[in-house]
Amino acid sequence: MPLKTYTLRERPELEDEFERFAAAGWPRFLRQRDELGCGRFWPSLFTTFADFQLLLCEGQRVLAVGHAVPFVWDGRPQDLPESIAGVLENAVSAREGGRSPTALSALAAISGEDQGRGLGGEIVKSMSAVARQHGLGALVAPVRPTLKARYALTPMERYVRWTRGDGAPLDPWIRAHWRLGGEIVRVAPRTLVIVGTVAQWEEWTEMVFPDSGPYIVPGALQPVVVDRERDEGRYEDPNVWMHHPIAT
Repeated sequence: MPLKTYTLRERPELEDEFERFAAAGWPRFLRQRDELGCGRFWPSLFTTFADFQLLLCEGQRVLAVGHAVPFVWDGRPQDLPESIAGVLENAVSAREGGRSPTALSALAAISGEDQGRGLGGEIVKSMSAVARQHGLGALVAPVRPTLKARYALTPMERYVRWTRGDGAPLDPWIRAHWRLGGEIVRVAPRTLVIVGTVAQWEEWTEMVFPDSGPYIVPGALQPVVVDRERDEGRYEDPNVWMHHPIAT
């Protein structure tokens, strides 16, 4: 059965699928309140920006979802937002101010149980098509590398340069973007910032944190820093910006 991509605007009855995929695909701690303010703008994805929320379907079955927003970017790497909240604030501000967006930013692409079918890549292709349809000159993505959590002590700047024997990027998600023409632009060291009490972090991770210090946590791309005196755990999620030119 052929795959077909729909926007949330086309299939509003499937909105709950986005939450289902997020719950299954993201570590629990990443679904908590972002200190940088991502949560203030996230609901606008399902209303204002419904044309840019994608569902990849096979018949009646949803196989993958993708979040994206149009935003204003001048094409310079240093002017890419530092966080997901920054991307969303840019998009909302441009829409409210009547400014025309120039690029599409992917925010997330989550596939389900059908690993090995390249569904994430299909979502990226669909995002490129949506960018082209809306006259946007670029697709950029703050990519969260799939295997980085296995190398939590390695700085992201080094990790993104690792390659396989054939010269392709080692990380599967970076490699998927690379095969579709994406190029690494720069590292975004703190796209999300999650802060909670020690008890909250122990609940989110099903771990115990007896002492203050850094901890390697399943699903975290770098250590979570625990301060027992302040009763606080802090995690900054690093991503890597990748750029896909769009031929209009």
